[in-house]
Amino acid sequence: MCQCKYTPEKKQRGYDSTLRKRAVQLYVDGTNLRRIARQLGVHHRTVSDWVKAYAENLPDTPMPENVKTAEMDELFTFIGNKKTESA
Repeated sequence: MCQCKYTPEKKQRGYDSTLRKRAVQLYVDGTNLRRIARQLGVHHRTVSDWVKAYAENLPDTPMPENVKTAEMDELFTFIGNKKTESA
């Protein structure tokens, strides 16, 4: 005998989709993976896998066809703040 037990209803494996969505939302809000894992009671690698799977399903970022001028405001501000006066 195989010692297997018959159950009329299958046991649910894995985690509920609402828990996965909550983990992704917390990550998007800026919470780190380990903190999310502690709050939800799962392993941080599991949270990482959920976030990665969600990111893979996002649509591609639309890119404009023609770009004549691009401004890098943060870089410009950073360089502007680093200017030194010469004596």
